[in-house]
Amino acid sequence: HVQLVESGGGSVQAGGSLRLSCAISGRSNENYFLAWFRQPPGKEHEGIASIDGDGSTRYADSVKGRFTVSQDSAKNILYLQMNSLKPEDTAMYYCASDSVILPGRELEASQYTYWGQGTQVTVS
Repeated sequence: HVQLVESGGGSVQAGGSLRLSCAISGRSNENYFLAWFRQPPGKEHEGIASIDGDGSTRYADSVKGRFTVSQDSAKNILYLQMNSLKPEDTAMYYCASDSVILPGRELEASQYTYWGQGTQVTVS
C-alpha cells in the first residue's frame, strides 16, 4: 500500500520560490509513475508535472520553464521546485503515484490511484 505525504507549502510573494517534497513509502519497486497536481479553490485538479521510472518528465504549459520535478530514489522523495511563482499558482498541491499509466496521459488525475493529503501554496 503506497503512502504519500507532501510538505513544503506556504505563503510566498509573486516572483518567489518554493520547493515541495513528497515522501513515498510502501511501493514495491522503482517502476512507478509520480506526478504533481494542483487544485485551485472551486476548480478541478490540474496535472502540472510528472516523472517516470527512467526519469522522463512532462510539464503542463502553465508551469513549463518555471517548475522542475525530480526524485531522490534512494530517499524515496519526490520534489517540485517552483520558481517565478505567480498568484495564479495559488492552489492545494498534491503528489500522486501509480504503477501503470496509459501513454500520453501522465498528467490526468484519473490515471492515479495513490494520492497524498496535499499542501497549500499561496502566492500574493
